[in-house]
Amino acid sequence: MEKTNQKQLRNTLMLVGCALIWGTAFVAQSVGSGYMGPYTFLASRSWLACVFLLGLLAVRRRGQQRRGQRLPFWLHGKTLAVGGALCGAALFAASAAQQMGIGTTSTAKAGFMTALYVVLVPVCGVFLGRRPGVKLWCCVAASVAGLYLLCLAGRDTLSLTGGEWQLLVCAFLFTLQILLVNRFSPRLDGIQLSFVQFLVVSVLSTVCMFLFEQPTLAQFQGAAVSVLYCGVMSSGVAYTLQIVGQKELDPTIASLAMCLESVFSALAGWLILGQTLTPPELAGCALMFAAIVASQLPDRKR
Repeated sequence: MEKTNQKQLRNTLMLVGCALIWGTAFVAQSVGSGYMGPYTFLASRSWLACVFLLGLLAVRRRGQQRRGQRLPFWLHGKTLAVGGALCGAALFAASAAQQMGIGTTSTAKAGFMTALYVVLVPVCGVFLGRRPGVKLWCCVAASVAGLYLLCLAGRDTLSLTGGEWQLLVCAFLFTLQILLVNRFSPRLDGIQLSFVQFLVVSVLSTVCMFLFEQPTLAQFQGAAVSVLYCGVMSSGVAYTLQIVGQKELDPTIASLAMCLESVFSALAGWLILGQTLTPPELAGCALMFAAIVASQLPDRKR
């Protein structure tokens, strides 16, 4: 029992570390947006993530060979190609919308609005034949109220800015990506699926980079640290921590640990970039975080 508790604590701390990396990555994305366009930034970090994940696959392959395991390098090739293409296309659209939005809003807004996918995923289960309970609809209502306080309170108009709309669209697109991952991941190797989807993101963002932007060497030099952090730490290290941390850990604890991403994004924006929030915006953050956490708590059994 003691060993089990230690493992649960270790895995929980891994996921908190994962949330910390993802939350602080919003700062890197914000800084990077000042040097280069969204597609250029996304292409740079995604190619780095591909290199990292390919290296991870090679190291794991070497370990399998030492143990005498003779497995093919790519498992379930056809399903991997289809699943990776669909997940990658959704991830590309979500990440591009997020990078566009984060350039014109605070990291706190970006973090909390992106985290809405935690509530949206079970809501979208309605279209898959699931029936969400009263608690989930209360969480949706609280999220909408929090979104109003975070984005609209104190304004003369009730319309969202362009960047806020992009982040809202980003939350819906991440919801689609998560649903696709949930569909394909049980049949595929997690790291291989991640590599293929990042490869698709890399190719699509590179094409858009040359079509819509004019990348220069100066841009890459200015955003080098941001790109390195997002590519290696956010996409590579954090994803690996998520894979290891979620194994044999209660799903509710895992979800709650990763919900801290939005809190870390707000704290990082305040500590590193000096971004502050008004009292209504802070209330909106608190309300949205409460809704996100409540949506992950298990329903009481009768």
